[in-house]
Amino acid sequence: MKTLRLPVLTAALALAALVWAAPPSAPTANPRQFYTCSMHPQILLDHPGNCPICGMKLVPVAAGGAAQARRILYYKSTMNPGEIRQLPGKDSMGMAMVPVYEDQAEADATISIDPVTIQKMNLQTGLVQAGPVRREVRAVGTVAFAEPGLRDITTKYEGWIEKLFVDATWSEVHAGDPLFEIYSPDLYNAELNYLIAYRSEGAMGGPLTHAARERLLLYDVPASLLAELARTGEAPRTFVYRAPAGGVVIQKTAVEGMMVKPGESLFRLADPSSVWVNAEIYEDDLAFVHAGQPVEVRSTYGGDHAYAGRIDRVIPEVGAETRTAKARIVLSNPGLALKPGMFVDMRLAAELRASAVLVPDMAVLRSGDRDTVFVALADGSFLPRPVTLGARTGDDDEVLSGLAAGERVVISGQFLLDSESQLREAIQKMLRQPANPPATAAAP
Repeated sequence: MKTLRLPVLTAALALAALVWAAPPSAPTANPRQFYTCSMHPQILLDHPGNCPICGMKLVPVAAGGAAQARRILYYKSTMNPGEIRQLPGKDSMGMAMVPVYEDQAEADATISIDPVTIQKMNLQTGLVQAGPVRREVRAVGTVAFAEPGLRDITTKYEGWIEKLFVDATWSEVHAGDPLFEIYSPDLYNAELNYLIAYRSEGAMGGPLTHAARERLLLYDVPASLLAELARTGEAPRTFVYRAPAGGVVIQKTAVEGMMVKPGESLFRLADPSSVWVNAEIYEDDLAFVHAGQPVEVRSTYGGDHAYAGRIDRVIPEVGAETRTAKARIVLSNPGLALKPGMFVDMRLAAELRASAVLVPDMAVLRSGDRDTVFVALADGSFLPRPVTLGARTGDDDEVLSGLAAGERVVISGQFLLDSESQLREAIQKMLRQPANPPATAAAP
């Protein structure tokens, strides 16, 4: 056996001592294995295969190399910024397309403009703020009679109207006013039966008297007629029907001499002391409107008058033609100033959220499929950023995602930044990440 040289022996002993002194390390999990192309190191896949550029077989990446991987978002042309592809290749001018990495996408989308040009373009910025989402909802409403105040006048017996006391629609009647005089054989026969039973059984009454009395009561005969029958002992041939409640006659089918069948509507009365206002609420305002909210109704009849009320119900139906939903408001009608069919204005102040991120509406560029704002960066450049908007509140829009309070956005002149359709397409494609990126790239 040959003797080791002194320097080599010394180094071996030092290494052994270091290993002996070092504490045992905890076992680590096997790192994820990546594969790359020896000709195109930007290609980095998590499975073996061939290079998508040159077709060469991929080789394993050394341990630790995958930790610094950078993902490729897309490939762009160096000559035409608007030409972007998801796979490598050549552009329309025959030049090789270069990859755009994930950490480069925002830098490529940034638009830099010198201060002189900014002044000429009249670019103005506004602040993204935090505040409540509030809205003053205004709508047009129509006055209508309140349905609980409607009453139909019918009889429960057959007969003939011999005289009308109320002979025109829109006549005002009070409770107890005579409406018509009717002859009914059924009612007249019931009155006679009551008199016969009353005479035979006396004032205290018996089963026959009670049965005849109940029959008359089922015909809605008032108690005063029963007392009159007992006092006079005679049954009147006709009966005067009186209004059970006050109101306005809005429908009338009764005429003198007509035959009346049980249940047939002769008059319809409406109580004008309380009315409904049916306000037309647009779809984008429905989130701010709910039952129980205080509202103000204004009418120009006889001068500008304001009425305070509350929303009774939001009808769960949107009109096919108007694209609005009705909100029902119950109002008292002193002096009968609110006439059915009249148009009125409805206003209410609503708060959807107490705190939200708000961006000036002037800053939003709406392109149909997305909403974009230009963020003013600290270095004087501008970055297009897609945003998700919520409800409109005053001159601002609620931002659900894409912006934070305190950022500055362009509110004037942003159309010039987005004027070139080719630049618009390039910006939107640069900001759109592919659902399944074909490859990832290793750090240079």
